[in-house]
Amino acid sequence: MSVEKNELNPNNPFLPEPARIVRMYPLTDDVKFFQVRIADMEKALAFKYCVGQFAMLSVLGAGEAPFSISSTPSRPGLLEFCIRKAGTVTEALFKLKENDLIGIRGPYGNGFPVEKIKGKDVLIVMGGLGVAPLRSVLLYCLDNRDQFRRVILLHGAKKPSEMIFREEFLDLKQREDLECYLAVDEDDTKEWKENVGVVTTLFPKINDINPENTFSLVCGPPVMYKFVLKELVKLNIPKDQILMTLERRMKCGVGKCGHCAIDYIYTCLDGPVFTYWDIIHMRELI
Repeated sequence: MSVEKNELNPNNPFLPEPARIVRMYPLTDDVKFFQVRIADMEKALAFKYCVGQFAMLSVLGAGEAPFSISSTPSRPGLLEFCIRKAGTVTEALFKLKENDLIGIRGPYGNGFPVEKIKGKDVLIVMGGLGVAPLRSVLLYCLDNRDQFRRVILLHGAKKPSEMIFREEFLDLKQREDLECYLAVDEDDTKEWKENVGVVTTLFPKINDINPENTFSLVCGPPVMYKFVLKELVKLNIPKDQILMTLERRMKCGVGKCGHCAIDYIYTCLDGPVFTYWDIIHMRELI
């Protein structure tokens, strides 16, 4: 098996490049936003990635882990990540401060097939931390708005306080070229003015879907897929136009550790973006 290319250090796919934390702040109680710039400015501006890809971030003495790139390649120079505290590496990242150095290598994965999606309607369904990879493709669509038809966003969270990038999405609702619908399972603030209910309760709000002309992009907690996929099938969207990004047990990013292997599939190499057809044939992906 060939080793996936590390664009920053093509001669050594395992060598991280120093990067500086430009900005960081909490999004929820356990999720932080990180804005990072590769220290070598020439490499920073030359770093090419696709929406839906991920990178490996490392902290000296703590290790490394894969994280979806939440920024868009249409805004080069800075990389953004949405990270939940969940283990040794993330705990170490959370202890860092702005201007500290971390390591980065990548990008890895297949990403979303943007060229196929151009000229089509885009229906984005996200829940929980699924916002991390899908924010990238949403911002890309908005930055290149003339290359896409309808852009529809359905975003769900448990509570308003747990909705990642809540203020950003509330601001996006003001755009006339985006159909943005937000929902929470329960309102713990008594001030929430959007929909209350699971994310699938937002589907009746979207009308006149042209299924053959629509690509749906989905990411969220495992329990969400079962119900969201049913709604997408009801809309008659072709199964090869339903795309999901699944970061199942990825560890090395280059297909060498076997940690994310399912039969002949490696999530880090063959994914993390899969179609509904892939899921049907390999149910362990979710």
